[in-house]
Amino acid sequence: MKLTPGQVEEYQRRHDEIWPELSEELRRAGISDYSIFYDEETSSLFAVQKLTDENRADDLPNKAVVRKWWDYMNDGIMAYNPDGTPVATPLREVFHMD
Repeated sequence: MKLTPGQVEEYQRRHDEIWPELSEELRRAGISDYSIFYDEETSSLFAVQKLTDENRADDLPNKAVVRKWWDYMNDGIMAYNPDGTPVATPLREVFHMD
């Protein structure tokens, strides 16, 4: 994802105050140990989530609370697509170690 330059403090503040109903929806979808990292040089955001084997993370864009959060975040703080979804670039894993 891509953050608008100068918005990292606001982005972090909003996530420090994440809505309990959104956190619960993420847990119900099988997501845990969720972190978002920020690259100051590129303003890129990188999210890492642990998913259960039976996760339903692909269904999250259809959940009302997720759409509401995206609307809340879509005020210039980060890049969004015309359909109201955050611009996200899938990355290919090139190394993993347990």
